[in-house]
Amino acid sequence: MAETGTLALPPASKEKSGGERPSRWIITLLVLTLISIGTGAGFGYVLASRVEKTVESKLTAAAEKNAPQTPYAGDLTLRNLPPIVTNLASSEDAWVRLESAIVFNNGDTGAELFAGEIRQDILAYLRSVSLAQIQGASGLLHLREDLNERVQLRTKGAVKELVIQTLIVQ
Repeated sequence: MAETGTLALPPASKEKSGGERPSRWIITLLVLTLISIGTGAGFGYVLASRVEKTVESKLTAAAEKNAPQTPYAGDLTLRNLPPIVTNLASSEDAWVRLESAIVFNNGDTGAELFAGEIRQDILAYLRSVSLAQIQGASGLLHLREDLNERVQLRTKGAVKELVIQTLIVQ
């Protein structure tokens, strides 16, 4: 009986060694899969952060490029002019009230001295304008451009701009 017991042992040991090999391959494949997943996730994280930084830098550069440039740089002062009330050229029934301000460099005393002359020029110009000339958005734009041109000529560039604050026509 000892002989049959010894004969049964060798085939059992062969099955164990054959059964271990597929499990080793499965473990190796799982380890390699986990390593590749970790590498892919790390690469994806690094790539995503670089793309995000690039997009942010391009957006900020585009925003700075498209930002409107303001003509008001430096030390500027805004001085309100007294309201101007006058009738228009077309009829004596149409009256206009204009409140405005001038923009000039701070400390420029010449611009402050021109305030009275600017007011008189605006008054003379408004008396020569008809109601039809200042109606609508385009009429207001033309009025603003004409008044700014007169101010520039009168002050020889000392005043940067005339700002129309209120325009009432009745």
